[in-house]
Amino acid sequence: MREDLLSVGIDIGTSTTQVVFSSIVIEDMSSGFSVPRIEIIDKQVIYRSDIYFTPLTSPVEINMAGVRDIVADEYRKSGVDKSKIKTGAVIITGETARKHNASEVLHYLSEFAGDFVVAAAGPDLESIIAARGAGADIYSKNHSLTAANYDIGGGTSNIAVFSQGNPAATGCLDIGGRLVKVDAKSRRVTYIAEKISGLCRENGINLKVGDTASEGVLEQVAQSMCEVLEMSLGLRSKTAFYQKMLTEPGKDLEVKSKINALCFSGGVADYIYRDYIQDDLLQYGDIGIILGRKIRASRLLAEIPRFTPSETIRATVVGAGSHITEVSGSTIEYDPKLLPCKNIPVLKLTPEEEVTGQAISSAIQKKLEWFRLEGDLQLVAVAFKGPRSPTFQQVCELAEGLMTGLEPLLIKGCPLITVSENDLAKVLGQTIRAQMPGNRNYICIDSLNVPEGTYIDIGLPAAGGAVLPVIIKTLLFK
Repeated sequence: MREDLLSVGIDIGTSTTQVVFSSIVIEDMSSGFSVPRIEIIDKQVIYRSDIYFTPLTSPVEINMAGVRDIVADEYRKSGVDKSKIKTGAVIITGETARKHNASEVLHYLSEFAGDFVVAAAGPDLESIIAARGAGADIYSKNHSLTAANYDIGGGTSNIAVFSQGNPAATGCLDIGGRLVKVDAKSRRVTYIAEKISGLCRENGINLKVGDTASEGVLEQVAQSMCEVLEMSLGLRSKTAFYQKMLTEPGKDLEVKSKINALCFSGGVADYIYRDYIQDDLLQYGDIGIILGRKIRASRLLAEIPRFTPSETIRATVVGAGSHITEVSGSTIEYDPKLLPCKNIPVLKLTPEEEVTGQAISSAIQKKLEWFRLEGDLQLVAVAFKGPRSPTFQQVCELAEGLMTGLEPLLIKGCPLITVSENDLAKVLGQTIRAQMPGNRNYICIDSLNVPEGTYIDIGLPAAGGAVLPVIIKTLLFK
């Protein structure tokens, strides 16, 4: 059994907006005499849009109509029928995620772009998506090492570290090419981000809005930005001001093993890998070219062997279109009438909370209070590891603990949604059905590791109903 899923990725970034369409191929890799084992076997980008400057109506507001027109025009040019799209994501990144209408724009576009195109935001997710789009995960896996990717865009530098192909750490810094803007004609500085003004003061650099841009001064600013990147990898001693450059206060990159390889993606990356001969370093009205050259010349960053990414400026949008979708295990139980479902917050149980049915119930009841919004409980998906080869008694106890703990939601008519790491969803769903006669208001899926603090989206069945497409994401706006 083989099936192609058409996927879309839409990236609304600080500097640019892009669209890609991808083909995700899934196939049953089992023998004919065993349980189906559906896997993603191939991902190919089949259409790349032009690259557009992200339209704004003001410094604090995204031009929603402008972004919608870009997306609609690219659908038209590609010839893609949005009703054929099975999965994908709209991701809002960098400084654009801090605009006051970011959430509204994101959710509007996800509905506009297709029935199961989901909304995603947040620096951790952005870091991982961009790194996967750049191929850092594959490089790490194929070479059995720890690799880092810096996705340097207009407003932020998203860092992701992969060890043996698996995400090991993420971080984000307010370093980017459009944090200083210059009028291309008058050569006057028109914008300096607040943190970059602070960085200038910290380093004794005299730069303010209205100044005529001096190439020498702008190089000093870019050099100071480059030094912050060096600090994040421990290549340079961290100053007290370094902490202020973190996108999320107090959330620094925590690398537990030596980084063996490094790559760069994002709009600045082209000026790191290629020695462009530029007559006009300010042709884009920002310091992106100057920043790329400073990173290229950094002796400290050169201490880590550098490899070429598979994508640079398109890494995030390719990651959103091709690398955000996973598939569930094939031994699952669900009510098709509940699908698709989006933006379900995850209530994660720890292994210590899974030991008995009573412990499961108590933990769920306690954690449900975290998901109370304006006095009312939200629908949640309960994620847990689960026993590897459960006995009948263990499954019954697990089902009872889940139903008892989620009783406040079940009384409201909410579905029971579970996500286990180990392969037990079908027997768990069948046990729940036996204990809730006539009620199929549940979804039990497995073979997925869902972190605390994330959301999941579950799509329409694929592979003849054997698996469900799942997207694990964050929704974080500043």
